[in-house]
Amino acid sequence: MRNFIHLFGGMLVSGVMIPVSSAEVAAVMPLDRVTLPQAHKGDLETDTRLLDSYGRPPEAWRDFYLNARQVLAGNPAATRADPQIVEAAKRAGLPLMSGPMLGDVSAGGVTVWFRPLHAGGLVVKVAADGENHGKEFRVNVKQAGAATRVRLDGLVAGTRYTYRIMNGAGVELGSGVFRTVPAVGSKEPLRIAFGSCFHKIGVHNPNLMRLIAERGNHAMLLLGDLAVDDREAKLNLHHADYLLRDVSEPWRKFSREIPVYASWDDHDYLNNDKSGLQKGQIGDDERDALRLLWQENWNNPPTPVAGRGIYFNTVIGEVEIIMLDTRSCREWGKRGQDGSYLGEAQMQWLLKTLKASKARFILISSGTMWSDFVSDGKDSWGAWDIPARERIFNFIEENGIGGVFLLSGDRHGARGFRIERPSGFMLHEFEAATLGGVPGPPAFAPDRAAQIYGYGGGRIAFGEFTFETAKPDPEVTFRLIDEHGKELEKHAFIRSNLVPGAGKRQ
Repeated sequence: MRNFIHLFGGMLVSGVMIPVSSAEVAAVMPLDRVTLPQAHKGDLETDTRLLDSYGRPPEAWRDFYLNARQVLAGNPAATRADPQIVEAAKRAGLPLMSGPMLGDVSAGGVTVWFRPLHAGGLVVKVAADGENHGKEFRVNVKQAGAATRVRLDGLVAGTRYTYRIMNGAGVELGSGVFRTVPAVGSKEPLRIAFGSCFHKIGVHNPNLMRLIAERGNHAMLLLGDLAVDDREAKLNLHHADYLLRDVSEPWRKFSREIPVYASWDDHDYLNNDKSGLQKGQIGDDERDALRLLWQENWNNPPTPVAGRGIYFNTVIGEVEIIMLDTRSCREWGKRGQDGSYLGEAQMQWLLKTLKASKARFILISSGTMWSDFVSDGKDSWGAWDIPARERIFNFIEENGIGGVFLLSGDRHGARGFRIERPSGFMLHEFEAATLGGVPGPPAFAPDRAAQIYGYGGGRIAFGEFTFETAKPDPEVTFRLIDEHGKELEKHAFIRSNLVPGAGKRQ
């Protein structure tokens, strides 16, 4: 049975993921529906309701959360590595305080993130299917409770692996499975899911995350409004919200098997529609601290310039991922002017990254909408920096950069837009801001001429791209899929139609 695995009730047979029927894995219904205004409150009662919303987690994890959250709420200087929190995890008999969480996957490796209870030496053992002895990766943990990353490299492309985190006594602390990305030129499709707006609600939804895993996605892109909710610059409460994420059983099962990439939006950063430096609220020091805390609690590839923002790029197979920081680099004094949205340093980095890319396809994510016709721009590119958006689009055309798709979030709902350029070239934007199923603006803009599809925010769904790059003219298919597996939208493209100045326009 070398080619068979079980992932949340799905089956991978000879490299092809076969979702199980709904009869085999019934949907889990929420026991408690927490509204978005309630989630924004962030008090202990509401957060405990969220933790129990799809059924109480194991009592050890629940007790640990309640004890650790009390420490964090009572001390503005507390972090997840606070000795009292470490002791609470030990008393609960937990193997790890957080994780494992996978990220930064490639054809030859992946990074595993976790928070151990003890300092000292640990080893991560990795073995491919059918291997008796695999590879070992050692790490020396300097501080109990500290976020720890181990790069597992030198692996074989397109292969399923099992990994186990072991302490010095040979006791297993955590484990999971992952698949490396198919090699360049492989006929195996590459599948990447994306979405935004968990809002602390959707991160406890086992149906959604089980389905993303069942469908064989190689990675999940999270575009903001995820785990932290309206905590301003109170770092201890940011830690408390990450703690709520990490004790969520659906999240733990998902993130130990599917690599995740994350960028933030307003609610992760400070509060609704806030960005950049807020006069009288946060300055450079507080912004730097928020950036560092974000980087500590997610498992992203390294940022290009430490401290400048949380943007980054990476290549997954033949797809380049560019995730922008559309929050912390904004310049309020220049609102409406060219460069105010990303800041000039990030803009120059983006243009340089686009020009250097050799990938067949490029996904550029923005926390907010590129084409926010449903809210008159409000807090997105249209209200902040139309000149910079135009500069990016012109740059793509002038340099013949093909295979570009724009991803967006924030506006609670799922919408797609065609962005027609004066030259006749067409860009496409896909939004899936529905991971938490929270209400939002209308599904469709008043003028639907440029809109491909539209769904309101109450629909829980995620976006998914399937790339088939081995074909003579590489193909990509976008799907919008709800939490029960229903395919709401399907749109296919060939790369030759996605190159400026070449081929028939889509």
